[in-house]
Amino acid sequence: MRSLVFVLLIGAAFATEDDKIVGGYECTPHSQPHQVSLNSGYHFCGGSLVNENWVVSAAHCYKSRVEVRMGEHNIRVNEGTEQFISSSRVIRHPNYSSYNINNDIMLIKLSKPATLNQYVQPVALPTSCAPAGTMCTVSGWGNTMSSSADRNKLQCLDLPILSDKDCDNSYPGMITDAMFCAGYLEGGKDSCQGDSGSPLVCHGEVHGLVSWGMGCAQPNYPGVYVKVCEFLYWIQDVMAANP
Repeated sequence: MRSLVFVLLIGAAFATEDDKIVGGYECTPHSQPHQVSLNSGYHFCGGSLVNENWVVSAAHCYKSRVEVRMGEHNIRVNEGTEQFISSSRVIRHPNYSSYNINNDIMLIKLSKPATLNQYVQPVALPTSCAPAGTMCTVSGWGNTMSSSADRNKLQCLDLPILSDKDCDNSYPGMITDAMFCAGYLEGGKDSCQGDSGSPLVCHGEVHGLVSWGMGCAQPNYPGVYVKVCEFLYWIQDVMAANP
């Protein structure tokens, strides 16, 4: 989910709601083997396995200890493909700001390595920043805002990265170099509550993490994502310092 946060900027209160996929479709089971569920007795955020020891998610999902659930499709059913591994460290970006949701990224070190198989596989980090117009897929167990979609089953949505101009026009003065927008200005399709921290994958690389937005799927308010390519050195440094 996008977590429910209120940011007072430009004289207006913007709700960053816990994200869930709106207007998407049920993912083919285990087609997103990097997708994880962060659990503390209940699913509260998503994340991505980036190697057998580390998960990347959004800093606003921070809890000092979490259980990382991998190999999931229906998070209410034991399908025999799951791996549940507790965290040994949860590390927020040192410059994360809850005020404007900037630098909204964190890393989770697993207490033991994940077993990689057809159901659990890491996703590649970006080699460069993706340009506007790139088509990507966001996935998550967030709010579908639909009576027919089963939110317990992983949902997917295909959507484009928007231009910096469109993103800035939607959220004047709120977009930093660590953020970008993806989605449709006409609304109707978006991530939503419960999707926070979940991956936006473009050409096999995790380019975005669900971060915030004004409501879910509202016209002219696309989803805002963490720009993962801006944090590659930080990710590498944290992993190297915590072998």
